[in-house]
Amino acid sequence: MKTKDRALHGLFYFCTMKKASGFDKFHKEGPKKGAALKEHFRQEKKKVTKERKEYFENQRREKAEAKTDSREVDAPKGKTVIKAIERKLPTEEMPLNKYLAHSGVCGRREAAEVVKTGKVSVNGNVIKEPGHKVSIKDVITVSGKKIHITKDLVYILLNKPKDYLTTTDDPQKRKTVLDLITHATKERVYPVGRLDRNTSGVLLLTNDGEMAQRLTHPSNEIKKVYAVTLDKPLTKAHFDAILKGVPLEDGVANVDVLAYADNADRTQIGVELHTGRNRIVRRIFEHYGYDVKALDRVTFAGLTKKNVPRGKWRFLAEKEVRDLKFFKKGKK
Repeated sequence: MKTKDRALHGLFYFCTMKKASGFDKFHKEGPKKGAALKEHFRQEKKKVTKERKEYFENQRREKAEAKTDSREVDAPKGKTVIKAIERKLPTEEMPLNKYLAHSGVCGRREAAEVVKTGKVSVNGNVIKEPGHKVSIKDVITVSGKKIHITKDLVYILLNKPKDYLTTTDDPQKRKTVLDLITHATKERVYPVGRLDRNTSGVLLLTNDGEMAQRLTHPSNEIKKVYAVTLDKPLTKAHFDAILKGVPLEDGVANVDVLAYADNADRTQIGVELHTGRNRIVRRIFEHYGYDVKALDRVTFAGLTKKNVPRGKWRFLAEKEVRDLKFFKKGKK
């Protein structure tokens, strides 16, 4: 028994000495490692749960913002915003295409084409003459939907991104600029003029048919400024040739101002012109063998996209609306 007691005493002494002499880390390593591993998994699970919660919260927030005017930005500092201008409904008769424009269907020039296709009925009769006289007392439908002249005039400036069509409707269900201003107004607005699908920049949307007519009519020479990126540097010879006028299939295309935006990179070009012909800027450079890699409209009728990020919009300021209504022909 004494021998056994001494053995037990020696074992107890050895274990005690291991702890006292620094060997305790080996003695406790097994249990401590297991606990640390459990704690590690517990913390990782908490982290994943937190990240998942934050992700779904952000998703809900983005959806909520999309339902409000999340794409709206403030008007220029110190300027009064015009969300809508109330107008008196006309009592006299007017041409059918003008009525469509005032109803927010499309611009007056586009309205004439809509009428000619036979999509418009007046009091149940299909009318194909854009100049046919109508009044607010008539029942007018477009593709079976009744329309009426809008009471409130709305003016929206959009910084159009690429891959959006400048149209009010697309049979192929592709993205249109109206998708970007869905919650801006209850009025039916339409684009003033066109930017092709791959062109970005300033675009005005309104239901003011008279203003849209003035801003798109060639005789008013509305100034437009574009930033162009070419696939290769523009040579001096082609630079000079463009300034003299470019012969295209539908007539000579003239530019008012042409400049290298960066002398160190002559693929970056600034163009100012007043013509509104279809794809005119791209066609000018394609005539001399250049491919337009990027095209951005930076100015239209004095409006700029300053402080309006791509894909966002704002209502025009009071002064901007006034300037558009009373602009002078060929105003620079």
